[in-house]
Amino acid sequence: QVQLVESGGGWVQAGGSLRLSCRPSRTTFSIVTMGWFRQVQGKPREFVARIDIDGSTNYTDSVKDRFRISRNKARDTVNLQMDSLKPEDTAVYYCLIKSRVRDYWGPGTQVTVSS
Repeated sequence: QVQLVESGGGWVQAGGSLRLSCRPSRTTFSIVTMGWFRQVQGKPREFVARIDIDGSTNYTDSVKDRFRISRNKARDTVNLQMDSLKPEDTAVYYCLIKSRVRDYWGPGTQVTVSS
């Protein structure tokens, strides 16, 4: 059974940086898109960033120029480099990997940014 493994969350002061990573436990499916979402308690989960198989990327406006998504294709690992973090970035971050058949969600990792 495929599970997603996330790492890199934690606590940081405003202006600091964190790097999130996500990988599947097994590569038994064809990956189409990899990305990150985040969710604050009581609010809908929102899109943060994605990277497609051709390397193209997309970001939500609130993180553009501060976050950068990348992929290590050999390891099927997706990373999210988060710089200049703001308190409003505080949320649980979820990895999403889309295959040609179904979607896989990570368990979520907490990112807390203090003012």
